[in-house]
Amino acid sequence: MQVKNLFYLSAAAVLSLQGIGCNNTGGSNTDATGAAAVADSTLPPLETQAPNSNYKPAFAGQTRIGAVKTTTPYQVDQLDTGLLRPWAVITMPDDRLLVTSKSGYMEIRGTDGKLQKKITGFPKVDDAGQGGLLDVALDPDFSSNKIIYWSFSEPYKQGNLTAVGKGMLNEAAGQVEHPVVIFRATPELNNSKQHYGSRLVFDKDGNLFVSAGERSVLEGRAQAQLLSAGLGKVFKITKDGKPAPGNPFLNDPKAMPEIYSYGHRNPQGLDINPATGELWEAEFGPRGGDEVNRILPGKNYGWPVITYGIEYDGRKIGDSIQQKEGMEQPVYYWDPVTSPSGITFYKGNDIPEWENNLFIGGLSSMHIVRLVIKDNKVTGEEWLLGDKKERFRDIAYNKGALYAVTDKGSLYKISRK
Repeated sequence: MQVKNLFYLSAAAVLSLQGIGCNNTGGSNTDATGAAAVADSTLPPLETQAPNSNYKPAFAGQTRIGAVKTTTPYQVDQLDTGLLRPWAVITMPDDRLLVTSKSGYMEIRGTDGKLQKKITGFPKVDDAGQGGLLDVALDPDFSSNKIIYWSFSEPYKQGNLTAVGKGMLNEAAGQVEHPVVIFRATPELNNSKQHYGSRLVFDKDGNLFVSAGERSVLEGRAQAQLLSAGLGKVFKITKDGKPAPGNPFLNDPKAMPEIYSYGHRNPQGLDINPATGELWEAEFGPRGGDEVNRILPGKNYGWPVITYGIEYDGRKIGDSIQQKEGMEQPVYYWDPVTSPSGITFYKGNDIPEWENNLFIGGLSSMHIVRLVIKDNKVTGEEWLLGDKKERFRDIAYNKGALYAVTDKGSLYKISRK
């Protein structure tokens, strides 16, 4: 859970949102005079609220980096409204969209965003709280085998957990056929409906990264540091749910061999950096301390031992430390929070200055974050679509365009004008 922060804009932020388009037909990012603004990395940071704590960053630029502004004209189109509880959006080989609903089904939508087919037949989900049918990923050979993978909160034994399913998409029948659960982030808990994590992304070798949260409660929080437990982890598995070859803990008899990294809180964003081929992740902090991490095999990302956040009631967490030997620092963090959910790298250059930039759907912040990244460091930040006043749950890239879904049920497309 995130404490929602009031959304204030600095002068630089207001300028960065001018002309983005307040109607369904979109608009370009020019200022009131019609002249394209000039990108300026010396602009002040967009965040002007006081942080929740007096913690200091580990290095310059780790938080509140200077603002940047896109100069290439682009437009924002609201393709549809009224989607029911959307959680993830991805693109299919024919450029259509596949959208999940927390209620337990998926939708195929055309390039215009309109509903074409509802897909059912998935295993039962626990859709209370933050649970439900969550992320979806296409098999690397989807064009020929029609296999899809999905993550969901599964009712399991006496509780629930993050699970990954696999099945064949039969679009004509509106069904997923032969569904089977291939992986479970055990143990199950019976006292939480939160922090399932649940993002999925394939690597170049056809192995699947899976994120799982620590379920929010203290029992799960402690297990984020345990290699014997599947809470607060990023996993790497094969298409059949087995540990991926080369995983860092394959030879540790006390560890889950599927674990790729650990010490995470609630990682709802995963994507591969096209510039480096490495996995990047975004996760929710508590009150402050939302993070973007570069995920390396076998590394410990610190939660709950180190954090830039505090408890929701204002108490310090653990020993109130932000750095510790053997634990990784986030590439970037926010305090107050932005509530980062789905993420995507911009993998083209239709909008040149966006190439290899990271885009993050913000929930409580009600905007999309653009981060400029150079040499694995954040060098600039921009906030987009703040005028929409919506919680951006997921964002996807396809052929020069970004697609985003919101908790309110909107589907947006952002593309070059």
